[in-house]
Order: sequence, then structure tokens, then C-alpha cells
Amino acid sequence: MKANETRVDKFLATNETTFAIPVYQRNYDWTLFQCKQLLFDIIETGKNDRTNAHFIGSIVYVHDDVYTASGLTELTIIDGQQRLTTITLIYIALYRLAKELNNQMLGNRIHKTYLINEFAPEAEKLKLKPTENNKDALRHILNSSEGEEFKGYSKIIENFEYFKSAINAVNFETIQKGLSKLIFVDIALDRQKDNPQRIFESLNSTGLELSQADLIRNYILMGLSRANQDKIYKNYWEVIERNAKDEILNKTRVSEFIRDYLTLTSKEIPNKGDVYTKFKEKHPTSTMDDLEIVLSELKSLVKFYNKLTNPQNEADRDIKTQLEYINRLEINVAFPFLMKVYEDYSNSIIDKNTFLSVLTLVQSFTFRRFILGLPTNALNKIFMNLYDKVETDKYLLSIEKSLLQRSGVQRFPRDTETITALKEKDVYNIKPKNRTYLLERLENHQNKEPVIIEGNSDITIEHIFPQNPDAKWKIDLGADEYNFIKENYLNTVGNLTLSGNNGKLANRPFLDKKEMNYDGKEQGYIFSRLWLNRDLKEIMKWDKDEIEKRAALITQRFIDIWKLPDIQVELEASSEEVNIFDAEDPKFKKLEYAIFFNQKLEINQVAKLYIEVFKQLFDLQPETFFTSDLGKRITLTKTPKDHDVRQAVQISETYFIEANIDNVGKFDRIKQALTIFGFEDELLIKYAD
Repeated sequence: MKANETRVDKFLATNETTFAIPVYQRNYDWTLFQCKQLLFDIIETGKNDRTNAHFIGSIVYVHDDVYTASGLTELTIIDGQQRLTTITLIYIALYRLAKELNNQMLGNRIHKTYLINEFAPEAEKLKLKPTENNKDALRHILNSSEGEEFKGYSKIIENFEYFKSAINAVNFETIQKGLSKLIFVDIALDRQKDNPQRIFESLNSTGLELSQADLIRNYILMGLSRANQDKIYKNYWEVIERNAKDEILNKTRVSEFIRDYLTLTSKEIPNKGDVYTKFKEKHPTSTMDDLEIVLSELKSLVKFYNKLTNPQNEADRDIKTQLEYINRLEINVAFPFLMKVYEDYSNSIIDKNTFLSVLTLVQSFTFRRFILGLPTNALNKIFMNLYDKVETDKYLLSIEKSLLQRSGVQRFPRDTETITALKEKDVYNIKPKNRTYLLERLENHQNKEPVIIEGNSDITIEHIFPQNPDAKWKIDLGADEYNFIKENYLNTVGNLTLSGNNGKLANRPFLDKKEMNYDGKEQGYIFSRLWLNRDLKEIMKWDKDEIEKRAALITQRFIDIWKLPDIQVELEASSEEVNIFDAEDPKFKKLEYAIFFNQKLEINQVAKLYIEVFKQLFDLQPETFFTSDLGKRITLTKTPKDHDVRQAVQISETYFIEANIDNVGKFDRIKQALTIFGFEDELLIKYAD
């Protein structure tokens, strides 16, 4: 490795040299904010006669004595693409402006010194050789006539348009002067002596913001020859990047996809920040044969991941509808399992009806659990292992059986407890997507003319007993019943409906809302064709009894939609040890022992576990207690008396925490701490019999 302090303009002016951005690099993605900041720094540096230099970081490249077909030296840039590309855009803007100002000499100097290799063939003229998707954009802004539009979208084009508008005859010389003062650390690597991947990882750990997918792509491709890089990128990685994407938000999901793949194949759920590390552990070599095996599997699965993420891409209308429901519920934890089921359907191992049944089963399982408020953490491990339970000759039955056998916090809620929970649950103040999903499916069950609520501004959710009732409600119901409904039933399913006239109905008394026909526009419930309003037509008074009757009707419909499989199974015995996030309520319970960081703790009280966990976490990483709200939550203090700590326990030589908390509160604080630290899988407990 050789490192030198170098001026940017001298680096770009190197004769007969190409600066190649390899395919494994992430795309050029600097925002306008970053471009504005760089231009501001350049102008300020150009104005300041007392400053001879402005440091902009490092540029790391591999110098392998590689030459192009025409004999140009090719430097492979592994860090610095964003800055190098942006500075090139500034030079192109200066070049274009020099031509407009009829300064032919200056224009030629910029063009031939910083932008092109004058005597190279046309295909190799550009000094900066970006990835394929940016090459056309760079050529366009360098060679196109004024007013000629570029087809498609590119950050290259967007950022160049900014520089073109910001650089003018007034600041032209200042910017040139500022550019001549830019310096960077020029780090040249020799592949025979240096390890570019290890150096790249080191750069990333010191602040280069790359995703887990970026790191994996670099790991896969960096050690290959240029020809093999192109082959692997075009045949596999480009397909993965194109498909592992939220197409509506135009947001990449490659990191999430590979995390799901590792969950499926390794039977271990990597933390979001450890996907790259776990991928390297599972695939420690990167020979072409090894790569093609793993990338073939990824390429096969990503087709199904694409449709799970983008249901609009599924051609079959029935399957598309169920995928849209799963998408709305954000059941992403089921993706590792569903990708394999989707693959089985694609390979005709199962038929369409079986696939649809699995999709509806997943919804029933997860949505019933949501209604009960069961912990979502349990779902990760359930779906991680669920495909292993599949028996090909009894496909659906084997999945139903596996889910129904689970007990405790992993259980598939039965009808009775689901009905009880739904009648009492606040289903108005939940995620809008979940609320819409619930009411839309209730409305459209067995409806041949379905009503679309998602994205439909004409139909909104209506409180029958209003959130801010007209005074007449209290007179009609009496104070006691009025207050009871407001406190207990306001946001429950029995009091909610759908309406295209919510604004008109507003806070009016029930009979007014029922019969309203203002200007002959039939706003009242009696004119509605919706199932959710059908029984309101016959009611003369909206009171506690009517809300309970309606809730009973709706909950029965809920049970018909989100069905419990009609099979008999024996519940699995509770496992010896459970993750604390999956554990039952610790109220009135004793522990037999706990396992923290793979070490068995002979602890039989939740209070002792509470102290031990926070002692170890504070010893491991004390700063996290002060950079998050964790310290405040556990009343971390050096002076317990000054902070009214009722039962102070010591967790270090100088710090104490409050221990006068019930067992449920202790569990809540432990789980919050483990989540903040990213140690959700590190604490197992076993309750005493």
C-alpha cells in the first residue's frame, strides 16, 4: 500500500489513465444536499487567499498494472467514487460554461485535461469509467447539444443540472481556484501484497455508509477478475438487485432479502447489522463455482420475494389479492417461509388452492395474534422453522398442525379468546393499514361487489357513537350509559362502521345519522348498501345493548373470515427454556434458572434476574445507558436519595437503579434494554414448575 497527499486536479489530469468504477460498487447516489455542500466548500476555499488546501478525504484504488485495449492505465476505484464522480460533474459544468462564454482555450484545456483521454478510441475516451447504468448519462452531459433530453432518470443528470445552474460567469474563476486547492489521501493498493476487501471493510467501519447488501456485493465480486465480475454481476447480482426492491417506494430491499435467505437456510435470524458478517461465515470462499451455487439459489428465490414485496406483479388475481393483504399487514417475518411455499407453487408441487389456503392461514394466525396482543417477537422463530414441518403429501395439513400445536405466547388463538379480545380491543387507534384491512375484509366477506377502502377517499371510518358527541346524546342515553360507552366502547369494532358521508353525519344524534337525506343525497345509514350498516337501518336507539349485539355479529363474521383450522391436535409441551420475549407473563411466577449470553444463571427470582442483566449490560457497554432513554427508564443514578429511589440496588461501583417494580415491569425494562443493545436472542428463562 502506498499513501500520498495529492491534489485532485493533478490526479484527474494523469495522462492516458482511466478511473474505473467496478460493478460491485454501489450506484452513484449523492443527493443535492451533498452536492451543494461540496460546491459551497469549493467556493469558500477559492475565495480564501490564506488557505492553500482543502481536504476532502481519501480515494482508494487498486493499481494492478491493468491496461485497456488501447493501452490506457486502468485504476480500479474501491473508495471515493461519489466524490470523484461529483467533481467530474463540476468540471463538465465548467467545460460547458467555457464554451458558452466562447473561451475556447479554457474549454479545451478542461476537456482534454480532466475529462477525456484525447487520443483514445471513442469507447475509451472518458477518463471516468462509471458503471454501465451511469455511463450513458455521463456521455450525454459531456457530448449532447443544449436542450437535448436524456431518456430515463439518473442522479448524474439531476446533480449535473444543479451544477450547471449554480456555476456562472461570476463564480467561474473562484470555483476553478477552489478546485485547484482540493487535496485527498491517494491510497494505491497492490492486489498481490494488499487485501482490498479487508481494507474496504476497515474504511466502512470508520464511517462509510454502506448497506449490508453493498458489503456483500463487494465481498462477492472484489476478488474476481474483471471478466468474472461482469459475468456474476450481469447473470446474478443485477437480477437480485432489480427484484429485491419495493417498486412503489423505489427502495432497495436486497439487505432484507438476504437476511430472510440466511434465516431460511441457517435457521438463525441475523441482526440487521450482522447480515454481511453472517453471509461471510456461511460462504467463506468466493470461487466462481461456489458463487454460482449460492447466487443461483438467491436468483431463484428473489422472483418470489419480488411478488411478496410487490403484489401488483402477480398475474393471478386471487393470489394477488391475498398477497396484497399480507403486504398491508406487513407480515415480513413470514417471508422466509412464504418464499419456499411460493417456489413450491411455481414448481407445481402444490396447486393454486393449496397455495391460497397457506396465504389465508398465515393471515389468520398472525391477525388473531394481533387482536390478542401476543408478542410479535415469537413470529420470527415460528416462521424460520415452519417450512421444515411441511410434509409434501399432506402439505396444508402439516402446516396447520404445526401452528395449532404451539402453546403459550406462540399459540394460534382459539375462537373464544379471539372473540373476547376483539369485542374489547381498540381497533381505531391501530395502524391505519391494519384498521382498513380489518373493516374492508369484514365488509367484503362473500360480497360479489367488493368495496375498496384502501386508497379510497370517498369511504372513511365512522364512529356511530361519535368521538365528540352532540349534547343530545347525553340526554337520550343518560349520563351513566353515555359515560360507559365513551370510556369502554367508543373505539371498539361494535361502534365502528364505514361511510361515504362521514363529514355530513359528524356528531349528530343517532336517528339524524340514520335517516339523513340532506338535499336528497341520501347520507343516512338507511340508504347505505354496505353490510356493516345493514342492521343499523332497523335500530331506533344506539345504546350499550345495541353495541354489544353488533359486536357479537361482527366477531362471528371475524371468526368465519380468519378461520381456525378444523383439526384436532395435542398441544406441544412448553419447552424447557424460552426466550424472554416469548415467555408468559411473570406475575406470581418463580424462575428455575436463566441463560444469558450462553451462561447459565442459577437464579430463581425475577428480581435477581433484573439486577444481574443490568449489571452485565452496564459492564459491557455503559455509554448506551446515557445515549438512549434506558438510563431514565431504570432510574440510573449515582445518588439514589436525591432521585427518590425507593429501593436502590447497585449495578456498578458508582451507579444504582430502582428495584421497587413489579415483575411485569422488570420484564418490560429488560426487554427494552435487550432491544436497544440488539441482544433480543441472548436471554432464555425457565419457569419453575
